[in-house]
Amino acid sequence: MKQLQAGQNIPLAGGVTRFRVNAAVPLTVSALVVAADLRVGSAADVLVSDRPAGPGVRVEEAAVVVTPAEVRADAQAVLLVAAAQSGLGVVTASLSENDTAVAEFVIAPQAGETALICFELYRRGAGWKLRAVGQGYAGGIGELLRAHGADGFVAAPAAAAAAPTVLDATVAAPTAATAVPGAQAEIPSLEVGHGLERLWMIFEDAARSAAALESARGFAAERLDQELSAAVSDPATRNTPAADAARAAAQRRHDELTATAEHNHRRDSTQLLRELREADAVLPAALASWKSPAWDRPAAPADGIRLGELYALDRGALRIPYCVPVPLNRPLWVDTESSAAVAPVIGALLARLMRAAPGRRTLVDIIDLTGAFTGFTGMLAPVLAGPPITDHSDISPRLQQLVDAAELAEMAYNSGQATPPAEHRILLAADFPHGYQAADAQRLVALLARGDLIGLSTIIVGANESESGDSAVATLSRACRHLPTVTGTPLFDPWTGNAWQLDLDLLPHEPEQRARILRAESGSGDSSAGGT
Repeated sequence: MKQLQAGQNIPLAGGVTRFRVNAAVPLTVSALVVAADLRVGSAADVLVSDRPAGPGVRVEEAAVVVTPAEVRADAQAVLLVAAAQSGLGVVTASLSENDTAVAEFVIAPQAGETALICFELYRRGAGWKLRAVGQGYAGGIGELLRAHGADGFVAAPAAAAAAPTVLDATVAAPTAATAVPGAQAEIPSLEVGHGLERLWMIFEDAARSAAALESARGFAAERLDQELSAAVSDPATRNTPAADAARAAAQRRHDELTATAEHNHRRDSTQLLRELREADAVLPAALASWKSPAWDRPAAPADGIRLGELYALDRGALRIPYCVPVPLNRPLWVDTESSAAVAPVIGALLARLMRAAPGRRTLVDIIDLTGAFTGFTGMLAPVLAGPPITDHSDISPRLQQLVDAAELAEMAYNSGQATPPAEHRILLAADFPHGYQAADAQRLVALLARGDLIGLSTIIVGANESESGDSAVATLSRACRHLPTVTGTPLFDPWTGNAWQLDLDLLPHEPEQRARILRAESGSGDSSAGGT
C-alpha cells in the first residue's frame, strides 16, 4: 500500500474502489461527481447518506464505493469527502481497489476545518488515477458543497450543523500536514482545465524527471560513500594498490550512474521544452509567454493565468510555467515589504487577468495608498471601477460595495435565481494591512467565501501575515496563495516534493510593448467602466 502526500497521484487499474476514513471523532463520508470545472451538474452528482446511489458511485454507512466504468461518461472526477460536526483531528483516508489496499493518506487539519476533500478519482485519457488532495473547509460540509456548486441540490448533512460564522466560512489553506515540510509557499495540486491542464501535465512530467535525477544522485553518493569506507576499513590494506583500485572503481561506478541519470534528465527536458514551445504558440495570452503571438491576436478565453517560471539551476535549463486557474479560486498574496518593488509583477498579473475573460466586462478596483502603481494604472482607465484609492478613508466603502454585491449574488443563488457572473471583477489590495481598518480584513475574508459569485479575482500585496495576532488578518493570509519575491525562497512540487525556484513574470519595461499588453479594450467584452 502506497503512503501518499498531498498532491501525489497514482494510476488505478479501473476496478471497484472503496474509500474509507478513520479519525478520533465520528465522521460521515460523501462523494461529488464533477465536471472539468470541479462543479456538479445535477442532484444526481451529489451522493450522501440521504441519497446514496448514482451511476458508478454508492455511499455506504462508512465507505464510498466507486465503479469507474459506470461513472457517467462526461464526468471528469469523483471527489471523496469526509466531514464531522467539530474539529476533525488527524484523519486517515484509505482506498482499496478490488479489495486490495492501494493507498493511504494521513491529513492533520490545524485551522478548525470540519470537512475535507480527501481523495480525487479522476480520468486521465482512457484510464483513471487517484490524487491525494487534503483540501480543508473551515465552513464545514456546507461550504464545501457550495464551493462545488452542490448546495442547491442537497441540504448539508448533519455534520455541518455547527458551521462557523461568516468570518471563518472560508476555504482553508492547506494545513501543515498536507504541505511539504519547510515550504514557505506551496504549489497547488493539479487543476483540471484545457490550456491550464496541459501546462500542469508538463510540470508533473518535469517534476517526476527531476525526482528521478535527484534519487539517482542520492543513491550514487550514498553508495560511493559506503564503498570508499569499505576500501579503507582495514588498516593493513588501506594504502595498497588494491585499495586504490577499489576506490577508483567506486568513483567510476558513481560517475557512470550520475552521468546516465543526467543524460536521461536532459533527454526528458529536451522533450518538455519542445512541448512548451508548441503549447506557447497556441495558448491564450493569459497563459502564454510575452513573446507568444497570442498577444497580437484578439483575446481568447483562458482557464488560467501564468504567474512566472519554475526552475532549479542544479537540474539544468528547463523552466516550467507556473499557472493557476481563473477566476482565482484562492486570492494571490504577493509577499513584499514594498509595493513599489513589485509593481512590474502586479502589472503582469493584471494584464493576464484582464485577458482571461474577453467575453465578459472587466472591472478593476485598485487600492494603492503609496502610489506604487501609477506607472501603469493610467492605461487601465477603461476598465477601472473607480479612481485608484490613495486615501485610507476610502478603503472601507469600496470593499463594502464588493461585499454587498457578493451578498446580493448569494441571495439570488440561494433562491434559485442565480445567473453566471456577467463581469470579471479584479480587486488589487496593496499595502495591506497598513492603513486598513480591522473590519476591512473581515470584508476581505467575506469576499473569500462569496467572491466567486461575482466573478472576483483578488490580489493582495504586503508582508506575509499568516502569524498575525489579528485573527481575521491571519485567516485571510493563510487562505491565500502566497507568491514569494525574495530570491532563494523554495517552492515544492506536489508530486515529488522537490524544491524549485520561482521567477515571477514582470510587465515588460519597453513602453510600446507594455501598452500593447495592457491594452484594456482587448481584455474585455465591454470595456466601459460601470462603477460598483
